[in-house]
Amino acid sequence: MSAKVDRARDLVLSRTAARSAVRRAQRRGERVVFTNGCFDLLHVGHVRSFEEARSLGDRLVVAVNRDASVRRLKGPTRPIVAERQRAEMVAALASVDWVVLFGEETPLRVIRALRPDVLAKGGDWKLDEIVGREDVESWGGRVERLRVVPGVRSTILVDRVKGGA
Repeated sequence: MSAKVDRARDLVLSRTAARSAVRRAQRRGERVVFTNGCFDLLHVGHVRSFEEARSLGDRLVVAVNRDASVRRLKGPTRPIVAERQRAEMVAALASVDWVVLFGEETPLRVIRALRPDVLAKGGDWKLDEIVGREDVESWGGRVERLRVVPGVRSTILVDRVKGGA
């Protein structure tokens, strides 16, 4: 197994381990940025969002929806890529420091457990729709909307593969 693959696997943490990693970073004075999503069929829009999110702080933690959560959000034919594979692919990106899987309907419990300094979400989300915004702001953090890459979405890619676009 290559060191890069081992590195990616090592960066997929339990919620408890992620909380510890975030706290250690914050004690060192590092600003921790949080974002989340399904990331089913990783694409350039995801990569650019992670890079932009990482630029908002010193560390980036990405919460990835578990398979059952993706099915509830996107339907019975999703995800296309299994949760552990999606998590490892995200973790392999240079801009990502840690990945944590979550199965709840929203990432609110993860956000509350990790207490990030910055909550970053895609610019297609209205500020008042961003889950965890009030919590992050209540402990002095900030919420940032990331740039959208027009026409690049996993759902568009899935439709294209199915022959629909």
